[in-house]
Amino acid sequence: MTGSRERHRGFWAENSLTLAFGIAFLVVLAFQAITGRAEFNEQMTVEGLQPLGFAEYLTSSDFAVDVTENWQSEFLQFFLYIFGTVYLVQRGSPESKKVHQAGIESEREQRMGDHAGPDSPRWAGTKDWRQTLYARSLGTVMGTLFVLCWLAQSITGTAAYNDQQLRQLEDPVSWAAYIVTPDFWNRTLQNWQSELLAVAAMVVLSIYLRQRGSPESKPVGAAHTTTGVEG
Repeated sequence: MTGSRERHRGFWAENSLTLAFGIAFLVVLAFQAITGRAEFNEQMTVEGLQPLGFAEYLTSSDFAVDVTENWQSEFLQFFLYIFGTVYLVQRGSPESKKVHQAGIESEREQRMGDHAGPDSPRWAGTKDWRQTLYARSLGTVMGTLFVLCWLAQSITGTAAYNDQQLRQLEDPVSWAAYIVTPDFWNRTLQNWQSELLAVAAMVVLSIYLRQRGSPESKPVGAAHTTTGVEG
């Protein structure tokens, strides 16, 4: 019994970062649904229409577009950052590789092919399409998730926009017409710019500021010019 409890505590301790953020995500999503429904129903009441129940709101296009427009901007941020940091560097930032390492690096440095170790992922040691695919798998998946979320946002945004059009006794629009509207691009660009600003701020501030114990920071005593070293 004691061993079982120890293994259980070990699982939570070893996966605490993922679990903490996963739980926080669900809590925040729940509160977003509650406050989003309240705001939506206030608008419906002003327009003299019937408010939606909680289950109805969760399956509405209004809730879906609010969620997916934030998701796609987050995946875009990581997609751009993953690929951007292959070739782009920032002297003094722990978010950057060392200046002389810009580029895809050698197979020895990446522990690929003949340089793969016994603990390396199986596909890293191959010399065919599997290695090529696996060597770009993180960025590819992030890019795919961005595209899927962007597509979901555009579809749910079209539905939400058309609901508003119908309430105002105006004609609905097609998906192709909606994705060139100011409404769609205002929703999209306000998220993109905030993500890009956050990344740029993290890269620059981490040159001069420290957070003891965080792998996102350099060691407290590291020189400002130290690049690619995490604490």
